[in-house]
Amino acid sequence: MIPLSLGEIAAIVGGKVEGDSSVTAPTVTVTAPAVLDGRQAVPGGLFVAFTGEHHDGHDYAGQASRAGAVAVLGTRPTPLPTVVVRDPRSSLQALASHVVARLRDGLTVIGLTGSQGKTGTKDLLAAVVSSAAPTTATIGSLNNELGVPLTMLRADAATRFLVLEMGARHIGDIAQLTGLVAPDIGVVLNVGRAHLGEFGSRAAIATTKGELVQGLAPGGTAVLNGDDPRVAAMRSLTDGPVLTFGRAAHADVRVLGLTLDRLGRPTCTLRTTHASTPCALPLVGAHQALNASAAAAAGLAAGVPLDIAAAALATASLSEWRMELRDLTSGAMLLNDSYNAGPDSARAALDALAAIECGRRIAVLGEMLELGEASAAEHRAVGAYAAARADVVAVVGEAARPIADGAGEGAVVLADNDAAVDWLRGRLAADDVVLVKASRGARLDEVAAALT
Repeated sequence: MIPLSLGEIAAIVGGKVEGDSSVTAPTVTVTAPAVLDGRQAVPGGLFVAFTGEHHDGHDYAGQASRAGAVAVLGTRPTPLPTVVVRDPRSSLQALASHVVARLRDGLTVIGLTGSQGKTGTKDLLAAVVSSAAPTTATIGSLNNELGVPLTMLRADAATRFLVLEMGARHIGDIAQLTGLVAPDIGVVLNVGRAHLGEFGSRAAIATTKGELVQGLAPGGTAVLNGDDPRVAAMRSLTDGPVLTFGRAAHADVRVLGLTLDRLGRPTCTLRTTHASTPCALPLVGAHQALNASAAAAAGLAAGVPLDIAAAALATASLSEWRMELRDLTSGAMLLNDSYNAGPDSARAALDALAAIECGRRIAVLGEMLELGEASAAEHRAVGAYAAARADVVAVVGEAARPIADGAGEGAVVLADNDAAVDWLRGRLAADDVVLVKASRGARLDEVAAALT
């Protein structure tokens, strides 16, 4: 965050400074990033207060103050000096746009979207560009209309690369995000079935992901998945440069010679017209090689040579609860991919499970949300896919029962997370590998946490 006084912030967002002293309050200076949770405030930071259905963020200004926040952005005065506005969300966005505009000279903004793999690929991309220059990137999956401006506000005068993961649930969501800052580089990973119930069709999903390409800064580079026809077709949405990645022969950054070790970790060659380099990833799953090629292609667009990108990828790590492979005290292993799930990411996780050399492979699967009318069929299809790749399929929750129907005889249905933990604890043996995978709402991270 660049230092800004409350007077400056009020002028930017069209608000009014309120405080114990109308004389001194406008001179209070914010020097640290903004937060929405008072517990996460840091010294010098700004607490943004929202009024929700069950909680009023303004009531937590004292908590934020004790954590170090010096000011609040909200709709009414608080014990801290407060910039009072009508709409904290639009004000947060306006402030973020202003800050990045002030930093724009010397700053390369990279946006990234896709139906699945966004956060993991964002983590890989952040590793690539941070090997070249100071980088600010999305933390976890803060990729919506609030998370993106929060990330933008973490940029400061030293930042040279700003990596923004961009999510969407409706047509127009990504266009709104690119309206805050037009990326210099835009990466589109895939058009899958995540949030199909919200969008209604994959065509609508493709339209939304294409908004990133349409929202690029003049002359910006689109980095597109050459293996996904819906993404490759987005080339027509821009007059600027285009780089492709994937396993296809025409890809500008191509994955060749993909192999997996006994823990399912990929090694491959990344090849361009002018260069070729080995790439070994400390991550589980063949799909990570495609994600690595996306990160390397975006790195090339940002001026990072292919060999430097590969070296950075070799030491990269992912955000929590995403393909985390951990040893358990029982001698078994846990593959924790519990942060979220859709049909395509569930298949990728099951492929990763199947690639690990072990005793039994146990797939613990929960509900995949936001699939609309296709939900039952998609769950059954994932169940059949799981049965072909796991020795045991355990389904958590009645809503996920169609997975068991698809898996067929031998699948186990467990009532809830507690039942899943009890069932696993009584059956895990040394050399077993347990995959835990579901949508965020199922909270299967609780199962993973209990096992560890």
